[in-house]
Amino acid sequence: MHQFLPYAWFGGKCVPFAEATLSVATHALHYGTGAFGGMRALPNPADGGEILLFRADRHARRLSQSARLLLAELQESTIHEAIGHFLRANKPTCPIYLRPFVYTSDLGIAPRLHNIQTDFLIYGIEMGDYLSPDGVSCRISSWCRQEDRSLPLRGKISGAYITSSLAKTEAVQSGFDEAILLNSRGKVSEASGMNLFIVRDGVLITPGVDQDILEGITRDSILELARAMDIPTLERAVDKTELSVADEVFLSGTAARVTPVRRIESVTLPAARPVMERLRDRLTAITEGRDSDYEHWVTRIRIDD
Repeated sequence: MHQFLPYAWFGGKCVPFAEATLSVATHALHYGTGAFGGMRALPNPADGGEILLFRADRHARRLSQSARLLLAELQESTIHEAIGHFLRANKPTCPIYLRPFVYTSDLGIAPRLHNIQTDFLIYGIEMGDYLSPDGVSCRISSWCRQEDRSLPLRGKISGAYITSSLAKTEAVQSGFDEAILLNSRGKVSEASGMNLFIVRDGVLITPGVDQDILEGITRDSILELARAMDIPTLERAVDKTELSVADEVFLSGTAARVTPVRRIESVTLPAARPVMERLRDRLTAITEGRDSDYEHWVTRIRIDD
């Protein structure tokens, strides 16, 4: 069971979570015409009156861009301001996950994006590990990742996640933790809600943006860190068979953070993951405000004012 935070941002203000409700006729509920973000926040280990947000600027920019794909207007400044009010109302004392959501809020039956009202909300849950930090098992999904010509994959459009839902349930019901989706060209794309990396001969490799992936913020952070740490990187197409012969495979995302893959179908992967471990340790230090070189990636919000 999720432990929801007591207040949500709804209708332009903070209200008790139980009061943040929508009509059964809400347009986005029926047509998937919404876009969401996901942010992690945690109390500063050195100062409990301060909340640390990882790359809040990039998250706000992506959500604003996702809104534009829905022909809606949501300014980055509006997102930042709402998050501040939300955190000060809830005063979290443990790590949390924030879900900001822009959606078509009209009560209508016509599938459209023109001449329609939109709204914006935020709720949050307490969250530790989304996936086991010790590693997960994966299967290759029978479901195919959508193409950008059929859905705007540069945004986190809510309707697109039916494929992720089908793939995740298929994986779990067949005895695995997670699914890996191929794209329409048979190349590795991503997991159900995470980007994917492999390591071969010391080179960090990840499917490029031309492989129908979501341009993940954690993914971007890992690539930037790897280059700064003199780890060779490649963004290119990845074949399915490469997953079985890789030295390391791991997933990345806001919820999943950095999660190792220990098995893919019948293939058990090496237990040693030196590249992933270096990157995960560095990323953890940054998100906890312990790395001065990447202080610009951390937004600090006081909640005890």
